[in-house]
Amino acid sequence: MNITGGAGGGGSGGGGGDKTLLDTSGVDIRLLYRITKIMLFMAVVVLPSMVLYNSAYSSQFLPALISRSELKEFPLDIVLEKAAMGDKTVILTTVNGAWAANNSLLDLFLESFHIGNNTKRLLNHLVIIALDQKSYARCLALHPLCYALKTEGVDFSGEAYYSTPNYLEMMWRRIDFLRSILTMGYSFIFTDADIMWFLDPFQQFFQDADFQITCDTYIGNPYDVNNRPNGGFNYVKSNNRIIEFYKFWYASRVNYPGNHDQDVLNRIKYDPYISQIGLKIRFLDTTYFGGFCEPSKDFNLVCTMHANCCFGIDSKVHDLKVMLED
Repeated sequence: MNITGGAGGGGSGGGGGDKTLLDTSGVDIRLLYRITKIMLFMAVVVLPSMVLYNSAYSSQFLPALISRSELKEFPLDIVLEKAAMGDKTVILTTVNGAWAANNSLLDLFLESFHIGNNTKRLLNHLVIIALDQKSYARCLALHPLCYALKTEGVDFSGEAYYSTPNYLEMMWRRIDFLRSILTMGYSFIFTDADIMWFLDPFQQFFQDADFQITCDTYIGNPYDVNNRPNGGFNYVKSNNRIIEFYKFWYASRVNYPGNHDQDVLNRIKYDPYISQIGLKIRFLDTTYFGGFCEPSKDFNLVCTMHANCCFGIDSKVHDLKVMLED
């Protein structure tokens, strides 16, 4: 390479300026070196920071973008027809935005079907009822059979704490909706999304019952109305008797204001009207349909396990994760 002196030529004294290194093509090597360092800094430090920022920005505003977009919604009759078994039985659950959030209860619920014994196939018959737009968007990302249930003037997206006004509104909306399913001729298993499925439950159902329900406390006799039922899991066969019962159940909320569906059920199960319509109720054994209130003594027999007697989403998620890992 050539070394060329500054203005005034080489030598000593004040006239000797900085020397410039040039390669044979006349490119300033030190300038090139500085540019290279800047580019490396951009590649190593600035670019990853921009990626992280954009990712955080997108995550922050994604729910808002989804909520404003028009999600495709499918008519209930079409969804039920796709999900139905040969005898027009479907499996139903309801979720809101809090229960359907990432790494929350809906994820664990679906995972249990995948790891359970002969339960994965039942996902083909599961319809997830979304109570708000957030949960509907999340459902569509996880499962092919989703239905958006709208309730005018009510926001069900947040966590609804037990027996609060929003919780009561949600539970009674559910009862009325399930009645409409029955009037369409569909039988169903209703399951809360905080219930883990480990075995096919159909083997444990009674063939002659209209309404079968799990219990917080089971006293040993499936016919005894003194059992303490839990509304989180029930098997219901569509017929005139059960439709009349659901109408009666829903209407009874007026007689017991401030009570949720399960409390009202515990009152009306003694009502003479139940016998008048000929409804056949069976209470399911906690040996097979367990819960945190009354765990099964033999886990190998458990079809479903309910995170009842456990309050708050975080507590439910923690305890159910431990169960699935076991």
